[in-house]
Amino acid sequence: MKIQELEIKGVFLIKPDVFYDNRGYLYEGYTSKRWSSLDFPDNFVQDNIAYNSKKNTIRGMHYQKKYYQAKLVSCVKGSILDVAVDIRKDSKTFGKWVSAELSEHNNQQLWIPRGFAHGYKTLEDNTVVLYKTDQYYIPEDYRGFIWNDEHLNIDWGGDETDNIILSKQDAGYGVL
Repeated sequence: MKIQELEIKGVFLIKPDVFYDNRGYLYEGYTSKRWSSLDFPDNFVQDNIAYNSKKNTIRGMHYQKKYYQAKLVSCVKGSILDVAVDIRKDSKTFGKWVSAELSEHNNQQLWIPRGFAHGYKTLEDNTVVLYKTDQYYIPEDYRGFIWNDEHLNIDWGGDETDNIILSKQDAGYGVL
């Protein structure tokens, strides 16, 4: 397993060891023993799976205001551009963002610590995203901001902003 800290302290791209043979491949997406040896929290309480039927679907930018969630994000089918935005007001990197392409082909994962908003854009049809969280989803604590907040200037890749697919909720968010 290779672990690379991205431009914002605490956000890591994880590249697991993948074992290929004539049947396909296998890798450990998570094992408590290895995970805790990396000094990351290993008290995951919830797995979320999102199926996205269309390319250019954006889910985000989401966070919980009081009960922050750390997330371990994987793309098990298709591909996404995964984005994390630092929303810790006392952080030197408040409002900064990082992104990584996660796919069924690269098997990479993104570790997003507490204090970040999270979102992703699908890069192909029929994409499935799996993420583990260390805090339960609490509907009344759930918040978000618009994916194209001009103050953040997130690079979502491509020239397809006219073809973005959003939920009604995500389309209605304001800026951070």
